[in-house]
Amino acid sequence: MSETTASATRVAPTASSAPGSAVAAKGTARSRRARISLGALQIVLALFYGFASALPKLIAHPSAVESFDTLGWGSAGMYTIGALELAGAIGLLIPALASVAAASLGALMVGAFITQITAFDGQYAATPLILIVPLALIAWARRQDVAGPARWVRSGRRAA
Repeated sequence: MSETTASATRVAPTASSAPGSAVAAKGTARSRRARISLGALQIVLALFYGFASALPKLIAHPSAVESFDTLGWGSAGMYTIGALELAGAIGLLIPALASVAAASLGALMVGAFITQITAFDGQYAATPLILIVPLALIAWARRQDVAGPARWVRSGRRAA
């Protein structure tokens, strides 16, 4: 590497980014609070999807059976959606999978919204739309966590 290239890639520290400065400390505290809040949101959504949404489908609660019979999807559709929701709930709790799980649950909520509009006259159509917002936030905020497993998968393919 030439000396001109090396000097161009170095970045001089500024007063606001110096370690120990008030701005750096404030940014660290804010990012810590943001990480904690995001983690709490992931836990709340995982509990919601696991217990309030997936469990009634997986245990064939009468209300879930009635809804899926109205759709004409029967028990196979009910168990499939319940399993997808449970997988998404578990994925929200695993850091490397949280972004993918949130995006997948968001796609499932788009389908739920369309189903609510077409089959149930939009009675509960706002619920999937409301859930898409925090799922999109998680998918965006945790997007860098997917890079680790992606590198691991790529390196495993080269070795084979």
